[in-house]
Amino acid sequence: MRNGCNPSDFVAGVIRKVPPSGIRRYFDLASGIDDVISLGVGEPDFVTPWHIREACIHSLECGETSYTSNYGLIELREGIADHFSDTYRVDYNPESEILVTSGVSEGLDVAIRAITNPGDEIIIPQPSYVAYVPSVMFAGGVPVIVNTKLENNFKLTPGELEAAITSKTKAVLMNYPNNPTGATMSKGDLEAIADIVCEHNIMVISDEVYDCLTYNGTHTCFSSLDGMKERTILLNGFSKSYAMTGFRMAYAMAPPEIIQSMMLIHQYSMLCAPVTAQVGAIEALKNGKHEMQKMVRDYDRRRHLIVSGLNKIGLDCFEPKGAFYAFPSVQNTGLTSDQFAERLLSEQKVVTIPGNVFGEAGNGFLRCSYATSREEIEEALGRMETFVGGL
Repeated sequence: MRNGCNPSDFVAGVIRKVPPSGIRRYFDLASGIDDVISLGVGEPDFVTPWHIREACIHSLECGETSYTSNYGLIELREGIADHFSDTYRVDYNPESEILVTSGVSEGLDVAIRAITNPGDEIIIPQPSYVAYVPSVMFAGGVPVIVNTKLENNFKLTPGELEAAITSKTKAVLMNYPNNPTGATMSKGDLEAIADIVCEHNIMVISDEVYDCLTYNGTHTCFSSLDGMKERTILLNGFSKSYAMTGFRMAYAMAPPEIIQSMMLIHQYSMLCAPVTAQVGAIEALKNGKHEMQKMVRDYDRRRHLIVSGLNKIGLDCFEPKGAFYAFPSVQNTGLTSDQFAERLLSEQKVVTIPGNVFGEAGNGFLRCSYATSREEIEEALGRMETFVGGL
């Protein structure tokens, strides 16, 4: 008789060190509860505009169901290049400097793996999206956490970056507008970071998926700064701007040597992004600006509603300048982020995400998404006011 085995003994050590997503835990807790209002979803509540869906339907009717180039459809890459040239005055060669990926999450994964040797350090300002630290660990890198501060509006400062850099630093991973805080950085803020990056000869991975959701001033594309294009892997996509989350459609832009390296990983793992989704992305770039701007205006109205409402309740909330998240403090309630979120869900049926899910710097805060209707935001605020009043 052959000996039995314990399958868990075969799980890789690095996987054992990575906890499940803290965001998913709250969705699981809320499942099966009636009358729940969710401020936890980082996803537009809008349906993908009809003309984009129609383009996808038409492509299927025409039998466009094959593989594409590993890099993605050239028409899509040309559209992306034109968009960045027109919007940010930074020029990318669609043949060699753009890779179409299945979501920004895949772009992030292949970007980190393409530049990271075992033991290389990747600096991650926090609070940050939950996938950043695991992605570095999966690549054999070492995440180096920089805790940004409320007094700086959760912006990464040059001093904080410089203090984190060592001889092993390969890159800094930035995300502005930021998930979960809604923080943005001005051109001047980013220029100061660029000076440190050049001085220490490191790279930047810039996740700018929320670039179109900038409410005060204009977004600054990091690679558009002087001398930064050759030092930047820029990640962006269609999920947030065009309400296309389920399409898993994104792209990376970088120098040819980096894109070629990223493509090799993409080629052997994903092969290519779905052709139907690429067709939808082409249509979004061609004709989707009006609908996108309409959605942004609605988010802006919701932003004012939720921030003023949270402050009125007594949950101090700084004004987010981008994305679709508010990040109020719950410290004056005497509850931890987890305690507040769990009790709010169980007692008032409102889903929020505790800030510590996004790193130690998020302790004492909540992420509240306003990518939901104004009616639901108003109802959620009323329930939160009842909850806080009863503490």
